[in-house]
Amino acid sequence: MKEAGNDGTLLSHEAPPVVERMGLSWLVGAAIATAILWQFPGGDYILYPFSILATWFHEMGHGLMALLLGGQFKQLQIFSNGSGVATYAIRLSLGPIAPALVAAAGPMGPPIAGAILILASRSFKTASLSLKILGGFLLVSTLIWVRSWFGLVAIPLLGLMILGIALKASRWIQGFAVQFLGVQACISTYHQLNYLFSASAGSLGLSDTAQMQKYLLLPYWFWGGLMAIASLMILVQSLRLAYRSV
Repeated sequence: MKEAGNDGTLLSHEAPPVVERMGLSWLVGAAIATAILWQFPGGDYILYPFSILATWFHEMGHGLMALLLGGQFKQLQIFSNGSGVATYAIRLSLGPIAPALVAAAGPMGPPIAGAILILASRSFKTASLSLKILGGFLLVSTLIWVRSWFGLVAIPLLGLMILGIALKASRWIQGFAVQFLGVQACISTYHQLNYLFSASAGSLGLSDTAQMQKYLLLPYWFWGGLMAIASLMILVQSLRLAYRSV
């Protein structure tokens, strides 16, 4: 088995081009199928592990952005129905841009992280390292922020599964796995597509896009459409760069 070089993709060194093209087709098909299934009743349960992972990505986006802006990420709750809540505090001295950025980070943080994972697959070392970081971060987030009983069980299990792939699976599987998880992160924006175009988050108050409308004035449906398009563009561009030699 050849080692991956500095100028070639991991998959191109470990699988013939036809297999690599099949891998890209499968990833695109899986992304479309996942996004569609999430829009139907019961879709969350058909894709249950990925629904929980999508919720984790979303809520961590809120919490980590609050931290980056000098605020607090107090706790993360994830529930068995696939929903979640991030509790955070931000510095009001930063003005309206701070709460708007925290609101946007829920839908948009995960696609950015997903693109990084997809691009990491171009080298075995970075692919393996990315899996270890993601798996480890799932475990660390449980210790620091997760405070719901379901989350305390589900999030570490996901972390251990990802770490198991990083430590035990073949190089080709690791490369494909990090791409697949990156795709899932990118399309987690579509986990509840109607939520992007809704002004309400039920008992929790305003939706993320309505929060952006509150602080940035433009209507919530504008921000929902912008983030949906941006997430798709991030996914397409990251896959194009990862598979540019195919």
